[in-house]
Amino acid sequence: MRSMIFVAVSSLALAACGMQGQDNEDDADTVASADAGIDYGYETYGDDNLADTMASNDDMYLGGMSTDTNPTIPDPEERPVMQAQVVLDRVGFGPGVIDGKMGMSTENALRGFQEANDLDITGELDAATESALAEWERIPATRVVTIPASWAETNYSEIPEDPAAKAKLERLGYKSLDERLAERFHTTVEVLKQLNPNGRPAGAGAVEGPNPQTTPAPDVAHSGGEEPGYFQAGRQVRVPNIGGDRIAPGSVKNGGWQQTLASLGVGTEQKEVDRIVVSKAAKTLKAYQGDKLVALFTVSSGSSQFPLPLGEWDIVGEAYNPPYSYDPEVLGKDDGDSETYRFAPGPNSPVGVVWIDLSKEHYGIHGTPDPETIGRAQSSGCVRLTNWDAARLAGMVSQSTQVIFEA
Repeated sequence: MRSMIFVAVSSLALAACGMQGQDNEDDADTVASADAGIDYGYETYGDDNLADTMASNDDMYLGGMSTDTNPTIPDPEERPVMQAQVVLDRVGFGPGVIDGKMGMSTENALRGFQEANDLDITGELDAATESALAEWERIPATRVVTIPASWAETNYSEIPEDPAAKAKLERLGYKSLDERLAERFHTTVEVLKQLNPNGRPAGAGAVEGPNPQTTPAPDVAHSGGEEPGYFQAGRQVRVPNIGGDRIAPGSVKNGGWQQTLASLGVGTEQKEVDRIVVSKAAKTLKAYQGDKLVALFTVSSGSSQFPLPLGEWDIVGEAYNPPYSYDPEVLGKDDGDSETYRFAPGPNSPVGVVWIDLSKEHYGIHGTPDPETIGRAQSSGCVRLTNWDAARLAGMVSQSTQVIFEA
């Protein structure tokens, strides 16, 4: 992984995406070391992996077990597309939202994997591609985890559309436990509901032996008085089997960022890349080691009002969990309201969880609160990825990484 030490992104006028007056701020207590007894702000998987307790722990898949704390609950359905998606996600070719369906982001991921492995570039899960992915056959499409009990202690709340009301919030956090769970596993609430009919993991009804989870009443209220949700802390749930989520002890000095990586299921062991190429036409960001393609993500980039600035750029720095400066004039909003506001950090920030600042004034690469829109909706000039892909990219690049924007 690239060093986390970057030039602080401060006092910038990142107008196109509204990132004016940006500071690199934590949104949680600082983690100074990986010594025993440190409070990481969440329940870690173990001393050698500071991901949360729902970490993939692939070694435990021998015999079909999802983790060492959950009983074996086989998935009753074959999910070949979802299985391909979780594998592509693990090896660096992001399929976007994992939903078990072929779509633009999954086809882009397949094209990237095929290019990287000298296969015919079809964007299809053809026989040659399946053969190249064969070493991952033991990784199932889904696994069963237990939602941490501590998730019930979080205050989830709706985020108002009105900028003045939004600016009063102390954090732009998750709106519900359901949304938090979906982002943790790179999917949507709708897909999670399909994997957990009647609130229980698919296949749970056919399991013999102890399964202490009774069938919950869906759409029950969580603690804190927020809107009802489908899932509950402490319950078992079937999720897409994303991996690559190991957080190496001592690898992250920013406590808020470590918590963010854990909440996104993104690990610290990322490929170091020398060059990234954003294609406006293909809606992709490709990452290279020398001439070797090692990662690809689907992106949204620019609009007619704020076009993608074609050319070569440098990376100036990174801001983790950045606040956001809302300026309607800068964003091209002509609604008669010229008031500017400062929004708190959080996964539902307009720029998501990370800002990668570029030498092109006013432009950067960042996350989004709306992962399902990536590749389908335009951006305000910048390059936008899902929060989990943006966080992963942040671990790949450095100030020596070349950035190329092309038509």
